[in-house]
Amino acid sequence: MRDEEKDQRVRPGRPPLALGALSGLLAGFTALAVAELVAAAVRPQSSPVVAVGGASIDATPAAVKDWAIRHFGTDDKLVLQLGILAVLAVLALVLGGLAVRFRRVGAAGVLLFGAVGAAAAAGRPDSTGLTDTLPSVVGALAGALLLFVLTGRLTEVRRSPVSEQEVTPEKAGAVLSAPGGLDRRGFVLTAASAAAASAVVGGVGRSLNASRGQDAVASRNEVLLPRPGSPAQPVPRRAALRVPGISPFVTPNNSFYRVDTALVVPKVDATTWRLRVHGQGVRCDATYSFGDLLRRELIERDITLTCVSNEVGGPYVGNARWIGVRLADLLAECGVKPPSRGGPADQLVARSVDGMTIGSPVEDVMDGRDALLALGMNGEPLPFAHGFPVRMVVPGLYGFVSACKWIEDIELTTFDAYDPYWVKRGWARRAPIKTESRIDTPKPFARPNAGTVMIAGVAWAQHRGIDKVEVRIDDSPWQEARLAAEDTRDTWRQWSFPWPATQGGHTLTVRATDRTGAVQTGERTRTIPDGASGWHSVVVTVG
Repeated sequence: MRDEEKDQRVRPGRPPLALGALSGLLAGFTALAVAELVAAAVRPQSSPVVAVGGASIDATPAAVKDWAIRHFGTDDKLVLQLGILAVLAVLALVLGGLAVRFRRVGAAGVLLFGAVGAAAAAGRPDSTGLTDTLPSVVGALAGALLLFVLTGRLTEVRRSPVSEQEVTPEKAGAVLSAPGGLDRRGFVLTAASAAAASAVVGGVGRSLNASRGQDAVASRNEVLLPRPGSPAQPVPRRAALRVPGISPFVTPNNSFYRVDTALVVPKVDATTWRLRVHGQGVRCDATYSFGDLLRRELIERDITLTCVSNEVGGPYVGNARWIGVRLADLLAECGVKPPSRGGPADQLVARSVDGMTIGSPVEDVMDGRDALLALGMNGEPLPFAHGFPVRMVVPGLYGFVSACKWIEDIELTTFDAYDPYWVKRGWARRAPIKTESRIDTPKPFARPNAGTVMIAGVAWAQHRGIDKVEVRIDDSPWQEARLAAEDTRDTWRQWSFPWPATQGGHTLTVRATDRTGAVQTGERTRTIPDGASGWHSVVVTVG
């Protein structure tokens, strides 16, 4: 045969490799779609992407989590899920290409990833048992079957009775339509049908998952928060400065930061919710319903919360008006005493419906501060993303040692006996909020005009209060800023400083002093293990 003819021969073993990769991608899509539908019948948290994502979060080193929060903010969970889908897509392409030559191996690979998803679902702290493995198992079976069928149509061309030497351009059409040849039409029909069916199944699954929380939504809509027996004092008129660009004194619910590990926000039905209190020093185990808490005397307080992942100058701090039950009173009714009064427990471990555990010092919770089992936020029932129906709020402590959302269990124990979720991952057992301040305006790299430029921001030292804020321009001496009126020592405080700006580049720096006389340190530390420290500064260019 001439060289020209050899180059023009049809090589039936090569084209199916790309189609095999496509088959793998379709199989992966089908597996996830079917799993989504099954998860709707089990529970949304049993979805393989959610289960594997949760396991990935748990296994991720604290420094990496901190990096993700710093760079992606509250979108870190979305980035994680997209990353998981991207990895699955690549693996599906590889398995599809492999299945062209080894059909059973490709299908077995899909089943293996189903097993990984099932193991992740069964191993979650909030797992309900073997039923949580069903979405991964059933989805993997569907994906493996589809891959086996699709690649079966492709691999037939390699078994064609017509040898490669016999297949010339003139005979290619005969080969492709021969009984043993590539069933192109059958492949296209099967692939298209599978893609369409998977899209429908996945869409139905997502719709059903979204509707699963309707009972919880209805229960929240029916909540009517009673007037508190101890209402918060009106916010002083001069607590909120009228400076463009400064953070509002009260953070709206839809703007309040959210940092947690829940890939799916739990939607808990308030009518079936229960809180159990038990452990060392508890006279008798107690269980409370949402109605029980509503019937107790409620208090209303303005409290600023801060996340330990907040970098110097970061956004993870917010102020809200909370309404709830005094946690100390409820614990005292159960017989709990703080260690200073002879109580055997020094740690309160709060457990969430999603399996999160958060440990708080019993002494701090019962020392007279307004530690709450919060039911409402800024005049409405808690939003689902912020813990509905009930969450903990403890002034002066970082959220990872106090702010358990979707709480369902309180255990009294000791720090020696139990390490909660974050402590196991290298964070501190005790973490009072550090004295910090932030420049809100001007923004970094702003280009204001020469003249009077208002520098303004917020400072916080919950449960101690802010006494003074100072500003430094470049390397000049510190100058005292004007403080807004104080609401309470548990809230942040706004400040401002009129700066006679001159042309050129300048570095603006801020520091605060709390009511104990402690001056905010300029030493920079990471957020791990007990919160970042250092002075916040911004660079601007005055025109």
